[in-house]
Amino acid sequence: KKKNFMEGMAVKFHEYSSKRVEPFCEHYGLWGGCRWQNMNYGDQLFYKQKQVTEAFERIGKFQFPSIQPIKASPQERFYRNKLEYTFSNRRWLENTGTEEFPDMRGLGFHLPALYDRVVDIRKCHLQPDPSNAIRDKARELAVSSGLDFYDARKNTGFFRNLLVRNSNTGDVMVILVVNENREEVFAGMLDELILSFPEVSSWMYVINSKVNDSIADQEIILYKGKGYLEETMENLTFRIGPVSFFQVNTLQSLEMYRMTRDSLQLNGEEILYDLYTGTGTIANFVAGKVNKVVGLENIESAVEDAILNSRLNGIGNTRFISGDIARTLTPELFDIEGWPDVVITDPPRAGMHEKVINQILSASPRKIAYISCNPATQARDLAFFSDKYKIELVQPFDMFPHTQHVENLVIMNLKPANSPGAN
Repeated sequence: KKKNFMEGMAVKFHEYSSKRVEPFCEHYGLWGGCRWQNMNYGDQLFYKQKQVTEAFERIGKFQFPSIQPIKASPQERFYRNKLEYTFSNRRWLENTGTEEFPDMRGLGFHLPALYDRVVDIRKCHLQPDPSNAIRDKARELAVSSGLDFYDARKNTGFFRNLLVRNSNTGDVMVILVVNENREEVFAGMLDELILSFPEVSSWMYVINSKVNDSIADQEIILYKGKGYLEETMENLTFRIGPVSFFQVNTLQSLEMYRMTRDSLQLNGEEILYDLYTGTGTIANFVAGKVNKVVGLENIESAVEDAILNSRLNGIGNTRFISGDIARTLTPELFDIEGWPDVVITDPPRAGMHEKVINQILSASPRKIAYISCNPATQARDLAFFSDKYKIELVQPFDMFPHTQHVENLVIMNLKPANSPGAN
């Protein structure tokens, strides 16, 4: 029982759907990811498209929205460039019929709604090699050390998390997170991993004794190698730090950025604002097509990465500002940096703050691109623009195969009656 609804569990299947296929992952149905593995990929795309359509019709109240066919992911498996594994002393027991009490230590992914339990992963189909091998070797070394795996209920145990990031340039980054500073232990473990995986370009560690697993506010210490990954998109190179945000499906992100840039039909004279710019990936991607880009982001370290990426690529027409976007996006900022001709916004799943929407409306940019990983909040926000803007393009992208999630791009044009000087 939940506050506003109840949940049920199927206890018997009289007949399986004809759309059902055999899941390819041995861990299917245990942890919360890849829940749509038991559905043909073509059918997955059909229902993701349906999800966008229903959000626009039911939430946004758009009449018969014209939505382009969803863009399939270039890769159905091994598409992610980032995974985070959790060490736990309370792994989920898949077979409880054994009389022998098993080793409860595990390294893997959390179970849904069970923050203190993990599925001990043997093979994951989300991230390319050497991700699986690194995880398995790290588990082996952690077990042989004799030290405890993390207990989320008590905030005790030495080993906490293992993060693996990779790029299309071949860079690999590994971050070991531990609960206390015992360098003689984690240094030896990292040295063993380095010998086993010479292809890894960045080795780091974090000492995190907080209750939560976030390391964005912790000191990330470079143990060996370089402190970043390099990713390429067209003729641009991006440096990605250990906590930098970057779309996890690199190839599909490139397609989405290209469509965003091309659909805006930029003429080179525009002042473009990129809201929730992160590390400035799309801001730098479109900078060559406009007069000036102003990127806003509330995470200061991400802004530092964005500035660095502009410098690395010889881009001189970008300006990145850190701060709460609801407070930063003001007429005073427009007076200083220039009033926007185009706005690109890519907010979190919760959507845009009402103040941000109102400031965009008051600025009346000629074009708006709204990228979202949540069509429901996107449709809700777009309804506020419907009197003043016309939707020209709705393009879903499958960024996360075998999950229920869908990314969606919307391009809006200012209606002629609302253009400056129309009256």
